Amino acid sequence: MERGKMAEAESLETAAEHERILREIESTDTACIGPTLRSVYDGEEHGRFMEKLETRIRNHDREIEKMCNFHYQGFVDSITELLKVRGEAQKLKNQVTDTNRKLQHEGKELVIAMEELKQCRLQQRNISATVDKLMLCLPVLEMYSKLRDQMKTKRHYPALKTLEHLEHTYLPQVSHYRFCKVMVDNIPKLREEIKDVSMSDLKDFLESIRKHSDKIGETAMKQVPGAQDLVDFSPVYRCLHIYSVLGARETFENYYRKQRRKQARLVLQPPSNMHETLDGYRKYFNQIVGFFVVEDHILHTTQGLVNRAYIDELWEMALSKTIAALRTHSSYCSDPNLVLDLKNLIVLFADTLQVYGFPVNQLFDMLLEIRDQYSETLLKKWAGIFRNILDSDNYSPIPVTSEEMYKKVVGQFPFQDIELEKQPFPKKFPFSEFVPKVYNQIKEFIYACLKFSEDLHLSSTEIDDMIRKSTNLLLTRTLSNSLQNVIKRKNIGLTELVQIIINTTHLEKSCKYLEEFITNITNVLPETVHTTKLYGTTTFKDARHAAEEEIYTNLNQKIDQFLQLADYDWMTGDLGNKASDYLVDLIAFLRSTFAVFTHLPGKVAQTACMSACKHLATSLMQLLLEAEVRQLTLGALQQFNLDVRECEQFARSGPVPGFQEDTLQLAFIDLRQLLDLFIQWDWSTYLADYGQPNCKYLRVNPVTALTLLEKISREMKDTSRKNNMFAQFRKNERDKQKLIDTVAKQLRGLISSHHS
Repeated sequence: MERGKMAEAESLETAAEHERILREIESTDTACIGPTLRSVYDGEEHGRFMEKLETRIRNHDREIEKMCNFHYQGFVDSITELLKVRGEAQKLKNQVTDTNRKLQHEGKELVIAMEELKQCRLQQRNISATVDKLMLCLPVLEMYSKLRDQMKTKRHYPALKTLEHLEHTYLPQVSHYRFCKVMVDNIPKLREEIKDVSMSDLKDFLESIRKHSDKIGETAMKQVPGAQDLVDFSPVYRCLHIYSVLGARETFENYYRKQRRKQARLVLQPPSNMHETLDGYRKYFNQIVGFFVVEDHILHTTQGLVNRAYIDELWEMALSKTIAALRTHSSYCSDPNLVLDLKNLIVLFADTLQVYGFPVNQLFDMLLEIRDQYSETLLKKWAGIFRNILDSDNYSPIPVTSEEMYKKVVGQFPFQDIELEKQPFPKKFPFSEFVPKVYNQIKEFIYACLKFSEDLHLSSTEIDDMIRKSTNLLLTRTLSNSLQNVIKRKNIGLTELVQIIINTTHLEKSCKYLEEFITNITNVLPETVHTTKLYGTTTFKDARHAAEEEIYTNLNQKIDQFLQLADYDWMTGDLGNKASDYLVDLIAFLRSTFAVFTHLPGKVAQTACMSACKHLATSLMQLLLEAEVRQLTLGALQQFNLDVRECEQFARSGPVPGFQEDTLQLAFIDLRQLLDLFIQWDWSTYLADYGQPNCKYLRVNPVTALTLLEKISREMKDTSRKNNMFAQFRKNERDKQKLIDTVAKQLRGLISSHHS
């Protein structure tokens, strides 16, 4: 039963759904009933729906039939009217056909004209479109043409700008054209071409400034502003801009710096013969200055192409290499004038670079080193000057015959002598020509030293100290050596030596004037702390002492030369009555020599005279005692005694003033006592008083006495000779010989006791 109720309910729902679908079909446009019908077929009751639809159609047919029956008369009337209208419509159709035929005939030309007009309009549109496209392309072509012209005229930076505009502004507007694609493909090549050409210009620029650095530096060294204006820097600027635009600025900077470093090394390599002339140094300096003038200008006119660190690094390298080169090449220079010119050139070089902001203290420090070398070259030069002066001097007092000549000498050398001034003309200065010449050359040397110190930024005290030290070297080394060489010359005479002593005495006195001269040119008082004193006094004293020693040696050599002429006959039995000829000549020589010593300091003359007498006495003693003379006679001893008396007479005559009483005779005291002992045969007194402080023969050495006694003894024992020494005592010959033997024995005893 329940099942029946459920079937009934479902049937009602289906009927309601079908009713809804039918209403929807009736009210919906036929074009939109597809979905409605699909819902019928999607269901399972479409058979029943069809039945229901047939029923609904039949109902509507009945309603239509009723409606038609109700309006039938109206329909008949409408048909009648319609038939009438058909006749009229046929007439109208005929008229329209006729009108159309006429219109077609009449409008044929118009159609042709319209077709032509259509074609014209189409062409006009095409032309207009073409013009528009060409208007877009023309700027591109114009820009490309402009680019080629700029490339041709080497205006590469504007060309690069044009290329940028062409690529980013113009070509994108016409990018679909084939020629534009060709242009786009060509742009990288054009960039590379611009890059390569600008780099080529830079290389030409680098080569140009390498060649013209000398000229740039020469202009800068003249302290003329605008040395950098000699260079056209536009290739650098253009290339820098081009590489910056191309995004390769760092590549360009690295290349530029690398090339300039290479050029710097070339510039800093001095030519091997640079030291030979000043022009060699000048060209070297000009190139260095030219190089750094260019770099300084690049530093200040470009943003970062070079920086201060790069410049400082280059300058440090340049400074070290320049100083090393100058040290090496200046050491070859032996001409002080060239060294002085080099110093002035270095100062100009340093001052020029200092103007451009480069530190140059090391250059001035190096100039102090060159100053020492300059001093050495000066000393060598002045060694030659002094040598010429000393070699050409006549070593005679300067004669003057007029007041003018006198004042000229006094003007050259600080000398005052009231006694000499009072003497009438002609008269003589005590010194020779080399005194004023040497004095003036010392002043010239001081001037030369002063020249080097100019522009070195030194204080007066430093300049004074430098001059004094150099002058001391001149005096103690150069002049001293020159004087010593003259004094030690083999052919130097006593007259020359005497004059040298006189000259050095006056030069020694002039040292205080040299002190004043240095003080006047440096304005540094000698009392200033740490002021170096001149050693001239020591130099001239040493030279004078050397000359004095040389006089003593020379005199002794002359005495030795005379003594070589001595020809004693030690075996003679004749008693002479005059001194030997050689000794007379020797005494005459000594008298004339000591007469020349009048201008010498008294002590020097006295020492020379005493030295000569002592050397003569010693030489005579050696002559008497020499081993080769094994025998001698009383006659020979008497002749020797005459010679010694001649020497004593010379000593008593006072050849040099200043000796007290018999001081000079004491030089011959040993000989005198020895000869008196033998000639007087006073052995008893000698042997009795020996050792007493006041004994008569105090200066007779027993060894000397024994040697001489043995020579006499040998002569007596020589039986082959008839004229022996004791011929008058023949009867007592044995007694005499015995006496000699006894004396000899006693002398030996004295010698033994003395040694023990």
